[in-house]
Amino acid sequence: MNISFEKTSAVSALLTVKMEKADYADAVKKSIKNYCQKAQMPGFRPGKVPASLVQKMYGAQVKAEEVNKLLGEKLYDYIKQENVNMLGEPLPSDKQQTQDIEAQDDFEFVFDIALAPEFEATLDSKDAVDYYDIEVTDAQVEEQVKAFAGRAGHPEGVDSYQDRDIVRGLLAELDENGQPKEGGLQIESASVMPAYFKNEDQKKIFEGVKKNDVITFNVSKAYEGSDAEVAALLKVKKEEAAQHTGDFTFQIEEISRFVPAEVNQALFDQIYGKDAVKSEDEFRQKIKEGMTQQYVADSDYKFLLDVRKYMEEKVGTLEFPEELLKRIMKANNPDKDEAFVNDNFDKSIEELKWHLIKEQLVKANEIKVTDDDVKAAAIEATRFQFAQYGMNNIPDEYLEQYAAEMMKKKEQVQGLVERSIDKKLTGALKNVVKLNHKSVTAEDFGKLFE
Repeated sequence: MNISFEKTSAVSALLTVKMEKADYADAVKKSIKNYCQKAQMPGFRPGKVPASLVQKMYGAQVKAEEVNKLLGEKLYDYIKQENVNMLGEPLPSDKQQTQDIEAQDDFEFVFDIALAPEFEATLDSKDAVDYYDIEVTDAQVEEQVKAFAGRAGHPEGVDSYQDRDIVRGLLAELDENGQPKEGGLQIESASVMPAYFKNEDQKKIFEGVKKNDVITFNVSKAYEGSDAEVAALLKVKKEEAAQHTGDFTFQIEEISRFVPAEVNQALFDQIYGKDAVKSEDEFRQKIKEGMTQQYVADSDYKFLLDVRKYMEEKVGTLEFPEELLKRIMKANNPDKDEAFVNDNFDKSIEELKWHLIKEQLVKANEIKVTDDDVKAAAIEATRFQFAQYGMNNIPDEYLEQYAAEMMKKKEQVQGLVERSIDKKLTGALKNVVKLNHKSVTAEDFGKLFE
């Protein structure tokens, strides 16, 4: 077998594979023999079908299979051994001649190869990149204390209504004369939260009401005709909501108010575990440490974005084999049309440029990702998800169980690998470049992404 490589431009090449019968004949013979052992035909015992008959029936198919298999193996072996920096996959060239699998013994396959542009992406202490140190204020800590207390709170019965209370009772439909409607709706233990009403006048009807009061309000007006919300309260089908636009009486049987938990040892234990925090000062300090750590992750994320921008400008414009890459993009998205390729091509080139730069930075900084790194990333992602709901003391065994489920999904594993690479690369580059430290508030930091 002969494989030749010819560059047709700085970023494209022709790869030609010439295959002779001797290259694949033994594989075909072996495959035919396997067919003989498995073939079942009338008049022959299993495994005793003559090779000549199998050759006649399946010869062309076997030959095509073995030629294609050998072609793929040798093609990618060559690309790997010769360190061809290929983008995407080899594409059949328009210089390819028609091959007759039955009539020919020798074959020639020609492929178009898209090559990555040659450039150097380097960073050292002479390169300066901004790094944002996000401040954690007392006001933010106080807000988080309230959030934790709110999540750990409980409903409590009260005698009179205040904003955001839940009111329960008997809801009864009235006719146009303000009398109980014959055959009208009656909903027992209906739950209403007036704070969610869209109409301010209907909200005001509930101001100061007490248990056992009977009031009249209009459900349809309260939700300003939202069929979904009206139907949910009246327990009817959405399409029936428009039939109930009149007033309703509401006999208030219960008023429930959500009361935040007290900021005490019980809350500390619930959030951080038994006796991990023993005073309110320690509680606030623990919250501040957690927020600071989270902000470090946010700062690192912004830092890597700024490294990307800096490197893209430093590297400058790169040449890409655009027509070849468009063909590859179309081949990878067979259900899409040319408009899709044209609309998304520029963005894909931007991402490809950063991918190539990042590859060099990863190699230069000897970044390697292990299974343990991926597992740690999965546990970290799981811990963050729980923390969003105020659950900060999840046992490690449960975190590992959730992480193990995450790692069973191929697409999630790939995301975890990329996250691990980014984390390690960020840590390495912070020790390579000069950091321009800038202290900012969380609000101002957020504006950097607008």
